[in-house]
Amino acid sequence: MAAAAAAADGGARGSSSSSSLRATTRSAAPCAIPVRAFLPRFGNAKNAHLKALEGAGESFEEEVIAPAVTGTLNVLKACYEAKVKRVVMVSSVAAVSNNPNWPKGKLFDEDSWSDEDLCRKGEDWYFLSKTLAEREAFAYAAKTGLDIVTICPSLVIGPLMQSTVNTSSNILLNYLKGERDTVENKLRNVVDVRDVADALLLAYENPEASGRYICSSKPVKVSDMISVLKTLYPMYTYPKNFTEVEENTIYSSEKLQKLGWTFRPLEKTLGDSVESYKASGVLN
Repeated sequence: MAAAAAAADGGARGSSSSSSLRATTRSAAPCAIPVRAFLPRFGNAKNAHLKALEGAGESFEEEVIAPAVTGTLNVLKACYEAKVKRVVMVSSVAAVSNNPNWPKGKLFDEDSWSDEDLCRKGEDWYFLSKTLAEREAFAYAAKTGLDIVTICPSLVIGPLMQSTVNTSSNILLNYLKGERDTVENKLRNVVDVRDVADALLLAYENPEASGRYICSSKPVKVSDMISVLKTLYPMYTYPKNFTEVEENTIYSSEKLQKLGWTFRPLEKTLGDSVESYKASGVLN
């Protein structure tokens, strides 16, 4: 069940917001509850046409973001009323990274929060929804005494649990299918979905767990990621050219690692991902 909670979203910067919560009562078995809402990024050129729809910009926060946050609070209230001892919630590094005041060159850690006004200005609704939902969760915890721990994954990749392709997996698939000859050589902060599941269990079972935890493995350049894929699967068509970009966003998982968390090697994650794509029929 923890894996299902982690796989629901995991922080992939993409098309959906999902606050996944894991909780236990004194007598009930653990459960995972996903709360989702579709969140296009109007600021993204690919989704710019959505802004032209009548009332889209004005009603978006009211109709989508507010219900996403309210949905999270409704689950937390139900947990409190059921005398749940601890709730573990999947947030995202999207609630961490959009912070213009963070010291340049410093690894992003749990003290950083995305700037809500900046998210609104840039129409980064995914970032905003994650930030608001997590802040509201901790505010509710402070008010009620409910023990809430949040896990903030980076780009979640790994074996699929479903036959459909989620946003983060589609990034890898595009590399494997050679959708573009030239791609940006970004620094990708990635994490295996199974490692996110491990983090959820760790935060749920360890009495010392508290507050926020960034969940991300070692960052990797796109060119290095593709190099690993080419070594494992030379039969696929890959991008041939890379455009260098300035990318300084790196996350620290030191707090989570001190709790006992470890992550799989990139080669293992990529290999298992491709095998699952083939098994599910999304890749030949």
